[in-house]
Amino acid sequence: MIDIFGKGWYNMLLVLILKGATGMDVRVGDVLTMKKKHPCGACEFDVLRSGMDFKLKCRGCGHEVMLPRSKAEKNIRKITRPEADA
Repeated sequence: MIDIFGKGWYNMLLVLILKGATGMDVRVGDVLTMKKKHPCGACEFDVLRSGMDFKLKCRGCGHEVMLPRSKAEKNIRKITRPEADA
């Protein structure tokens, strides 16, 4: 078989199929519980921006950080959505 797309394209395709091409469903306003704590000791962050990268605000000290989506998704333990008022 001739590899016209370069090395690793087949593995990348398998990862996208198994993981889902869209990744996690993280929305603005969600509260993320991360695996690693912020230096202030808090492990919960508010989502201020969602896209190719996330802008997160620490719920402990209010510090805002920008993380690439790939790095943030690896460290998410739980996503909590605010309840909509009926």
